[in-house]
Amino acid sequence: MLKRFALLAVTAAFATTSHAATVKQSSSGICHDQSSSYYERTKRFKPFSSLDACLRAGGRLPKGYSSSSASSSNPPTSSSGYSREQFGRGWADMDGDCQNSRHEALIAQSTGQVRFKTGRECRVVAGRWISPFTGAVIHDPSMIDIDHVVPLKWAWDRGANRWSPTQRERFANDPANLLSVEASLNRQKGAKGPDQWLPPANQCQYVLRFTRVMKTYKLKLSPAEERRLTQTRSRVCG
Repeated sequence: MLKRFALLAVTAAFATTSHAATVKQSSSGICHDQSSSYYERTKRFKPFSSLDACLRAGGRLPKGYSSSSASSSNPPTSSSGYSREQFGRGWADMDGDCQNSRHEALIAQSTGQVRFKTGRECRVVAGRWISPFTGAVIHDPSMIDIDHVVPLKWAWDRGANRWSPTQRERFANDPANLLSVEASLNRQKGAKGPDQWLPPANQCQYVLRFTRVMKTYKLKLSPAEERRLTQTRSRVCG
């Protein structure tokens, strides 16, 4: 009996720890970590292991979420001072039409008619996407991440750290830098450039788009990185 009680206690402690680490994405797409006043009140949610993962999946921070809160729950990923919040509060609605840049990318890149959650047409819930990373056809947007072709941290380390917050937010939401792809591959890619990671398909098109965005925003490579990028482009584009 005592052994059984100890096991239950360990299980309960594990469950409590696990719950505490969960970031909750509400049905309205807002990411709540434990510093959010709505955390305990959010009963119906999609769980994520971190605030950054919730934001990558299309979530956004609550209004009034302070920099100190964000930095404590989503600390910089390197000594360079990078954090996702440096590029804005998740996906932005740049034109104020209720569709944030994730959903605008889904609408623009769907090869079939999209379906919305409500008649306001703010959130896409179905469509037909052909992944540029694999050629696979995807109908469920919850399986899709919007990839930053030039990753935010990669850009930060090569000049974006000197931009204004407005320019960084514009970069993070620029349609030229956004692709609808499999969530698993986007997370596998992380903050890597083309010399470290390439998609399984359409590698030449990917490298050319990466280079175009990088040059548009005047991001600077080291001489060694420039050589590796040139070699990669020559290898995959012929």
